[in-house]
Amino acid sequence: MRAITNNKAFSSWGEVFAGDAIMASAVLDRLSHRLTVVNIRGESYRLKEKLKAGKTADLKAMEELQTGVV
Repeated sequence: MRAITNNKAFSSWGEVFAGDAIMASAVLDRLSHRLTVVNIRGESYRLKEKLKAGKTADLKAMEELQTGVV
């Protein structure tokens, strides 16, 4: 069994491949053939732990990673 994880929605993968939606579509087609997709939504545990520890200096960077917005 193999697992592939990422923090981007399938619809955002065109950006990952330098704006090449065709390449992203081909890669996703190959990866998702015979694959079970599990979408997990919710807050990041890493972000929760940083907030608990009072380490908010990296909060903006963590939010950018979580949302994909820079």
